[in-house]
Amino acid sequence: MARYTGSVCKLCRREGQKLFLKGSRCYTDKCAEARRSYVPGQHGQGRKKTSEYGLQLRAKQMTRRYYGVLESQFHRYYEMAAKKQGKTGEELLVLLERRLDNVVYRLGWAASRAEARQLVLHGHFTVNGRRVDIPSYLTSVGDTVSIRDKSRKSEKFKAILEASASQPVPKWLVANRDKFEGKILALPKREEIDLPVDETLIVELYSK
Repeated sequence: MARYTGSVCKLCRREGQKLFLKGSRCYTDKCAEARRSYVPGQHGQGRKKTSEYGLQLRAKQMTRRYYGVLESQFHRYYEMAAKKQGKTGEELLVLLERRLDNVVYRLGWAASRAEARQLVLHGHFTVNGRRVDIPSYLTSVGDTVSIRDKSRKSEKFKAILEASASQPVPKWLVANRDKFEGKILALPKREEIDLPVDETLIVELYSK
């Protein structure tokens, strides 16, 4: 499976915002976006007007990079969202939030979505009692996501759970730390998705 292997800090600098792709490092003074808050490259500090198309493209790229999906995957999610009855932009974000790697991250079981993706690939989680190792697996309302018995005993998960003990969980999820499981209570609403992007720009881009 193809995936981005370059510096993720460059992605944050390109978008001009923290995308929190490196977990706890993003909250420290070592964050590259905080130290060099300009676009990477030779002409990164030059001033340049952004066209309407440029704004639409940046909205799409930021969203795609925020959730760690490739262009072809993102376009498929958009096509799925366009077939739903609600607002296409909001339906797109809901689909991305339903990904198993994102749910694992939201439950506080990983420091970043990239780490969550890796943990899912290694088969550390079950959905409704069934082992799932596909990060793009779309969870549904009522699903229960659990950490596998063997994984619960590892020092890595003990450290992760200890570090995330005070991390808030979105209202559309509930986490039971004693049972090492979480449940999807409802689909997330737009105001519950902390993505600083105007999703209507993505719809405008793909509608051309």
